[in-house]
Amino acid sequence: MSGHRHGEYKVHGGKLVVVDLDEEAGRLANVSVSGDFFLEPDEALDDINAALNGMAADGSHADYAAAVEAALSPDVVLFGFSAPAVATAVRRALAKATGWRDHDWQLIGPQVLPIHLNVALDEVLTRRVGEGKRQPTMRIWDWDEPSVVIGSFQSVRNEVDADGAERHGVTVVRRITGGGAMFMEHGNAITYSLYLPQTLVDGLSFEASYAFLDAWTMAALEKVGVEAFYQPLNDIATPEGKIGGAAQKRLGNGAMLHHVTMSYDIDADKMTDVLRIGKEKISDKGIASAKKRVDPLRRQTGLDRESIIGTMMDTFRDRYGASDSAITDEELAAAKDLVEAKFATGEWLHRVP
Repeated sequence: MSGHRHGEYKVHGGKLVVVDLDEEAGRLANVSVSGDFFLEPDEALDDINAALNGMAADGSHADYAAAVEAALSPDVVLFGFSAPAVATAVRRALAKATGWRDHDWQLIGPQVLPIHLNVALDEVLTRRVGEGKRQPTMRIWDWDEPSVVIGSFQSVRNEVDADGAERHGVTVVRRITGGGAMFMEHGNAITYSLYLPQTLVDGLSFEASYAFLDAWTMAALEKVGVEAFYQPLNDIATPEGKIGGAAQKRLGNGAMLHHVTMSYDIDADKMTDVLRIGKEKISDKGIASAKKRVDPLRRQTGLDRESIIGTMMDTFRDRYGASDSAITDEELAAAKDLVEAKFATGEWLHRVP
């Protein structure tokens, strides 16, 4: 693949970085970096261009960033941009990195489905995005059975109190993303999944990718009066306490799943009956009990769950030009097959006993 390439990257809270280049015989040529950033001294721009010229077109984000860093003397001042920002613009020029607006986002609203089907759909839809059979999508979950959804690497025995789960009629399922157990009764949580190409998080660390993919959620929560922020790695918190957590899974086909559950109206007594939330888990939180760890959105907003979900969907639509979509019959059938073959089996549920 050869020819002229153009890439743009707006630094969050900073300036626009533009890269024009030619690709010749698998190498970068005629690289020209421009933008509304500030750079001292002027000649440093020539050094940046020279450092990138001749590099392999299949280089990594880290390769390009390191080359730019190495070319700049210690007295060079970059204001409003950085070497990694230049690397992102290069990768975008080469179509290896993308921005939100480069995609035709789809939005699937809440549909009550069995909890096994919800976790199976996460795998099916992520794979479809990687195969080019579905556009990147955000899906809001819904369910009506009391459930515990445990992380991919959690032990059922250590996380779930079997007697408590049976007493409360709780279905236990294992999802494909890591992270912690989620206690999910009907209407007590707000859960969504993003199915996206990994090009959208190109150059971001795992930690940075979490906050990046949930920036729209923070904006939506602000609209309903909640001052939310990220607590690394994957907790969403407010000054009142933790309200949720995120988890990810990256597939070999280039797609990834980003999944978030936020507490709306948790029954804390029932939760501690069903989940084994040990002292070690909350030892670094400076709090005495799990009941105080989760501060539901209902109390913080005074709004019903549907209103908050509506604000979230509107925010996502407005930010990314998303259009409404639905789970196709074929996707639903594939998810049902996957429930039978994987998610409803004891082998999968107890893969970590």
